[in-house]
Amino acid sequence: MFRLFSFNQDPPAPETLMRALELLNYLGALDDDGNLTQVGAVMSEFPLDPQLGKMMCVSPQFKCSNEILTITAMLSVPNPFIRPRDQQKEADEAKACFSHVDGDHLTLLNVYHAFKQNGEDSQWCYNNYLNHRAMKSADNVRSQLLRIASRYNMSLVSTDFTCKDYYLNIRKAILSGYFMQVAHLERQGSYLTVKDNQIVSLHPSTCLDHKPEWVVYNEFVLTTKNYIRICTEVKGDWLIDIAPHYYDLSNFPHCEALRVLERISARKNRDKR
Repeated sequence: MFRLFSFNQDPPAPETLMRALELLNYLGALDDDGNLTQVGAVMSEFPLDPQLGKMMCVSPQFKCSNEILTITAMLSVPNPFIRPRDQQKEADEAKACFSHVDGDHLTLLNVYHAFKQNGEDSQWCYNNYLNHRAMKSADNVRSQLLRIASRYNMSLVSTDFTCKDYYLNIRKAILSGYFMQVAHLERQGSYLTVKDNQIVSLHPSTCLDHKPEWVVYNEFVLTTKNYIRICTEVKGDWLIDIAPHYYDLSNFPHCEALRVLERISARKNRDKR
């Protein structure tokens, strides 16, 4: 069943329920009449948030279902990185060894691969400032998700690691689930979330050492300022290709991102002629 919100004694507010239904519609889990679609039926079998479920379901199309299984598992457990107050420099240096230039989702993939390659060793985790319990939990979650995927005959595939599209395909699959959680870099240097126009900054914990024009993010964190956490670089072209129904420019708030997307759309139309 979809994890939309936690139920307690009080029913959800109508606005919350409507937003949840709208989310499922945009993800293709519900049709315009509110009926469960074929992809929605499979998504509902995974005990995951809808975005993660969609990411899982589309991953075979991008030839990266093995990698998305891992990333989904890593996103489903507590933060694996340990940063003791008196060893922050050492912890940051250890984390940098796993960092991927394209962002945090791929960094989590690197961490899991290294964990498995080192025999799931607790001492190795300790030496590399990783939470061994979180890593074991991720491994268990991955095994559970793998069983569900196999039950529904989901293709478990990977792009050849030497192929230039290996990481591109993974990033596109992530975007397929999280296309509603994208931010655009504005001229003044801050990010603006797409459609709801919230000014945000990359969280200090990000592995990104530059500011990409577009990022997909996993979490919105409100502390002393608005942050987006677990971020990965994506391309503007992908937004229109992967989620044209959401990036319908005729129903888009006026902002710098709209002007950029209009230029991308115009170029694509020219290329089709």
